[in-house]
Amino acid sequence: MLEYLLFAGYLLLFSWLVTKVKFFTRTGLTHPQLIIIFLLKVMAGILYGWIGIYYGNLAQMVDTWSFHYSSLQEYRLLHTDPYSYFTNLFHDPYPNGYLKFLSSDNSYWNDLKANAFVKLLSVFNIFSFGFYYVNIIFYSFLSLYGPVAVYRVMIAEFPERKIPVLAATFLLPSFIYWTSGIHKDGLIFTGIALVVYHLYFGLQEKSFTPKRLAAIFLGLLIVVILRNFLLVILIPAIIAWILAKRFQNRGLLVFVLVYVVFSLFFFTAKYISPRLDFPDAVASKQADFKELKGGSEVPTSRLQPNFLSFLKNAPEAITLSAIRPYPSDVKHLLSLAAALEINLLTLLFIVFLFWRNKAPVDRPFLYFCLFFSFSVLLSIGYTVNFLGAIVRYRSLVFPFLFAPMFALFNWKKIEKMVS
Repeated sequence: MLEYLLFAGYLLLFSWLVTKVKFFTRTGLTHPQLIIIFLLKVMAGILYGWIGIYYGNLAQMVDTWSFHYSSLQEYRLLHTDPYSYFTNLFHDPYPNGYLKFLSSDNSYWNDLKANAFVKLLSVFNIFSFGFYYVNIIFYSFLSLYGPVAVYRVMIAEFPERKIPVLAATFLLPSFIYWTSGIHKDGLIFTGIALVVYHLYFGLQEKSFTPKRLAAIFLGLLIVVILRNFLLVILIPAIIAWILAKRFQNRGLLVFVLVYVVFSLFFFTAKYISPRLDFPDAVASKQADFKELKGGSEVPTSRLQPNFLSFLKNAPEAITLSAIRPYPSDVKHLLSLAAALEINLLTLLFIVFLFWRNKAPVDRPFLYFCLFFSFSVLLSIGYTVNFLGAIVRYRSLVFPFLFAPMFALFNWKKIEKMVS
């Protein structure tokens, strides 16, 4: 009974709060629209938790409840040993674990992503009395900052395309599902969104205040803590974006040159220091995934830590991360939903190539969306061989890929065909 009362009370409280927070209300969305979006996230989070109980092994979603049970232990530690509670996040149990930034083995940083997330959930438990579904309300509110930030950027870029932008930044099924459940993805997206939001408006206004720089740092810190390899992908995209704004007429060339330079650094940094062997880190991560067992595993080519192997595996990697699962990969309801979504989005993209509107846009920003998203997809394809994990990981770039596409799509032609 207590759980239901807490759930109802907090749901009413946070539904009211989303209409009072200026960062949300400045989107131009009405109060009912903000509440509906928030409630959709809560519902998606509940579904996520429910599937984690009844179909966890099948859908590879047992992590959400594992995080919850670990957070309960952490919550009890707060009462029994407060000193350990406030310091254990900084403890390295491995020899030289602090130095293994991209390693998956005996690495402080590899453990930090789960430890930090569990610590956050333990704070939620103080107010929820340890009830999982009450924590969903807190997490939905906190992770709402991410899509709101991206929406504000996209609506500033496409002010006449409110509905398409809203749909692409809030309502894509896999995105709202994977970023609303109690897992790291919602916070990771929020970290990326903070960086994008403050960079975009900082570049537009040609002003980077201390507050804006602090927000960018916070976003990068969230990414480093929860999925540190994304920092390696985010940095070249940010640098290229900033330089492309400086040389607007040669924006695409700037992005290409920056990525060529960073690609050379990626493959040659090991000669500066063995700890900067990025190809080996990627190949090792793939090897770690290949040792795991699961229902959505697919065969992939073994990646070697050299340029030729990366080049050879690139088509397979981008195909795996961008357009699967195929209909033949469908094994349960979640994989069916993922297959239907990605096939529909792929079809829309093909149609978009022929039916798109020309509009004045900030091309450096669009190049950032494309290059960053493609890099993330490529990294996923190189390392992950489980479709369930691929669908989850790639959902984070969907708003950056599809919000511009939806905004520039010629929807009038679709309307004419339907009518």
